[in-house]
Amino acid sequence: MTDSIVMTKYQGLGNDYLVLDAKKNKVQLQGKKIAILCQRGFGLGADGILYGPVEINGKMGVRIFNSDGSESAISGNGVRIFAKYLMDQGYVHGNKFSIETEAGTMEVECLNARATEFRVKMGKASFISREIPVTGEIREVINEPFVFQGQEYKATCLTVGNPHCIIFADQISREKVEKLGPYVENADEFPERINLQICRQIDKGNLEIEIWERGCGYTKASGTGSCAAAMAAYRLGMMERRINVNQPGGMIQIDIGKDDTIYMTGTVGYIADIRVAESFFS
Repeated sequence: MTDSIVMTKYQGLGNDYLVLDAKKNKVQLQGKKIAILCQRGFGLGADGILYGPVEINGKMGVRIFNSDGSESAISGNGVRIFAKYLMDQGYVHGNKFSIETEAGTMEVECLNARATEFRVKMGKASFISREIPVTGEIREVINEPFVFQGQEYKATCLTVGNPHCIIFADQISREKVEKLGPYVENADEFPERINLQICRQIDKGNLEIEIWERGCGYTKASGTGSCAAAMAAYRLGMMERRINVNQPGGMIQIDIGKDDTIYMTGTVGYIADIRVAESFFS
């Protein structure tokens, strides 16, 4: 097929992305085109698009786009997916390499011969309001009262390259996060919008979370969301340094180093190669 766009679809615990290879396609990425491709039912259906490999700060990197066409600095599942794509396509050799993102350098290690499990050094979190950002005086936003939809919640906010609001509850559900998520994402307190995780502590080594993702909506899994929920729980004294974060799509293991560096381990699955006519956008 001439005048076509070639993509590869992967999923990380049900969080699915289309990889658009910058070296194999000549297409002008625009928010509207991304939203059309990601739309379920009328497009290909995906939580976002990974565009790369591209040069970022002189090194091999990836640009990450949400399903609404907005750009994200980082995605934990997206980095693992792109790592598998790089290995599948022969762009990297060996089981350790780095990927540049708008949030910085991600150091990746492939943990098995089939290239389906990856460990990523995600860096450190920040709870400082101006870095997240959260409005108001400069402070660490830890277990702070917020009023959302007329109800008070204790929330911990942090950034792990993108912003997250963490609320702990005795009971969690998809219905609850879908009701609260759109409001919190666009609340005045968060000038750059924010991701929401509603979390339940199972024990000192296990969390359960439901996720509302900025620019995407409800998702079955989130790598950065897992990092943020685990780090918030650890900072509140609820967790040990190794935390299994259970979510509808599966489990992501988070390890917190002695210097508070976050390491994320999770699986990735290949779905399909896809070819789309450029006339699809007309």
